[in-house]
Amino acid sequence: MLFQKNQKKISSILRTIYKPSLNERDIDHLKDQIIQIIKKFNQNNSKKKLTISEKTSLVICYGDNINSNQKSSIQVFQNFFKKNLKKYFNAIHFLPFYPSSSDSGFAVKDHYKIEKRIGSWSDIKKISKSSHVMADIVINHSSARGLWFKNFLKKKRPGKDYFLTVNSKFNTSKVVRPRDHKLLKKIDIFGKSDFLWRTFSADQIDLDFKNPSVLLRFIKIMVHLVSNGVTIFRLDAIAYLWKKNGTNCINLKQTHEIVKLLRLISNLLNVETIIITETNLPEKENLSYFGKNDEANWIYNFSLPPLLIHAFLFENSSYLNKWSKKLPNAKFQNSYLNFIASHDGIGMRPTEGILNERSLNNFLKRLKKNGSKFSYRKVQNKSKKVYEANITVFDALKKSNTDPNGKFFLERYISAHAIMISFEGIPAIYFNSLFGKSNDEAKYVITGNNRDVNRYKWSYENITKKLKDKNSKQSIFYQNLGKLLEIKRKQKAFHPNAKRLNINLGSKLFCFKRTSLDKKQTIISITNCSSVDQYPKLNKKYSKWKNIINPKINSLNKSFKLKPFETMWLSNI
Repeated sequence: MLFQKNQKKISSILRTIYKPSLNERDIDHLKDQIIQIIKKFNQNNSKKKLTISEKTSLVICYGDNINSNQKSSIQVFQNFFKKNLKKYFNAIHFLPFYPSSSDSGFAVKDHYKIEKRIGSWSDIKKISKSSHVMADIVINHSSARGLWFKNFLKKKRPGKDYFLTVNSKFNTSKVVRPRDHKLLKKIDIFGKSDFLWRTFSADQIDLDFKNPSVLLRFIKIMVHLVSNGVTIFRLDAIAYLWKKNGTNCINLKQTHEIVKLLRLISNLLNVETIIITETNLPEKENLSYFGKNDEANWIYNFSLPPLLIHAFLFENSSYLNKWSKKLPNAKFQNSYLNFIASHDGIGMRPTEGILNERSLNNFLKRLKKNGSKFSYRKVQNKSKKVYEANITVFDALKKSNTDPNGKFFLERYISAHAIMISFEGIPAIYFNSLFGKSNDEAKYVITGNNRDVNRYKWSYENITKKLKDKNSKQSIFYQNLGKLLEIKRKQKAFHPNAKRLNINLGSKLFCFKRTSLDKKQTIISITNCSSVDQYPKLNKKYSKWKNIINPKINSLNKSFKLKPFETMWLSNI
């Protein structure tokens, strides 16, 4: 009966997506195809639970972040992970490892293969036995040099009807853009002229989800990934999925329904999985992808990186405090994925409605001084706005107006990560951030791609040598961040769903309380966001609490102080 109930749910979602273009018979047929995919998978796979707790931390990396001449890059990474990272992380986000033509993997040529130099599906399966594996479903677009598009040009399957074309009458005046290139590309094919839709680049052609075959294809891709050990799915650029004439073509109802459908399907698989939406958007739009607890399991906490970095650069936590106070606690088993750095840059759209124009402009000026490049987006096909700042978190935090020589750089760096690690949700640290990597200017000179400044690849021999030297920059950053992650794993109050309560102590401090699900442990995270000593006024009851970051230092007393850019975690047990 339960399965029948879910079949009805699937049918209902499909109607919302496809009516009136599909009749009831077609919708029923599509539903049956989906059910068969689920049944076939479950027949071949026993039930498997995915456990998320305070021990859950995630490292973000490319499959070829570390290279050696001896093995495939994923095998090299696995060896490095076992020796250096497994004690801190139990989840790995591998950015696209598929054959690709551009954009560091995001112009996928074949979703069913792994790039040979990176590794194989057996490598992923092996890693998944001891760690959660997260992988991208690059769902909005596909490579102009991939099999699907080649077949599209030849009118062959699969692919002949996969790509979105519109005619000259399609009104794009309201379309919200994440890039500044020309959106439409005229193409003369099969005796008529149409326009290809290219949200992200000339090499990334948008897929047409109005065709149910495309939806069905990606359901099969998701199940294929689960079969190969992937249990966490990142739906890349999902907000742009559905296009409708005369609308903004973002966050449309059909897009939300597709996320809802994928969530329902994932719930019906014997192997428990998690769906996370990648929606680099203003806060309200980003939060909408939780749905009514029926869409994404996790969403990226996109507002955290720019607001956190802004607080440290300007020694003012006002915006961070105000945002934190309003951010709702995620419902149980839903979660925020917290991060500071990623393979892209620091998104600026999540600051809309939070930072005023003057503060944003000053922020961008400071980031530029620190070495940032900028990627832009088109606004209604006319003006341009900064979409993201392309800079490593190392360079972003290196210097400030009040600290032009970077005297307190290390303190800023560690405290920024301490806040991110202890904030409500699951911490995710970009691989290069673990070792304090600065902008890769050499690669940028070669490629001219702004995002390449933050996509450095290491040799196994080099990074291993650096970590053996306890005084090297790489080792210092690794040791400090590792210490925080190790402490975090032991605190029930840092469970992803442990309640968070903002405590406003003024514009120089950022403070919040976390309480464990069983209410036995409470931790106060308090950070000095300034370059001068601060003396926070906290309740006297905290005077006997232990600073678990540095237990040797007494917590609260009459002379209690926080040094410049210092973070304390005060625990009641």
